[in-house]
Amino acid sequence: MRFISRILLGASVVLVTAYILPGINTDTFFPVLATALLISLLNAIVRPMILLLKIPLNLITFGLILFALNSGIILLSSVFLRGFHVKGILITLLFSMIISAIVVVMESMSASDSGNRT
Repeated sequence: MRFISRILLGASVVLVTAYILPGINTDTFFPVLATALLISLLNAIVRPMILLLKIPLNLITFGLILFALNSGIILLSSVFLRGFHVKGILITLLFSMIISAIVVVMESMSASDSGNRT
């Protein structure tokens, strides 16, 4: 159930961010949902392998390389999915930063909600 709620949260974040940023285009809600699912799967499968290879670079850049990694994952999603288009690497980097910030805030809110229940 948690995975489904995270995918729906990711889809809503992608939809809102695509609406705000001028270089992101989505056709309907289904490509947005597929984008959120693909980004989640790529983050679960590809990201740990790349992070292991880039540990020294991650230490040197104080974790800023993660934004570049997220941008690459978003560009891969744009290539594989029809109905989700990203124009340019700078838009992708900004998109990645906005998504990361919103997801961190939403997850911290959900963690604080679940921590108050007894």
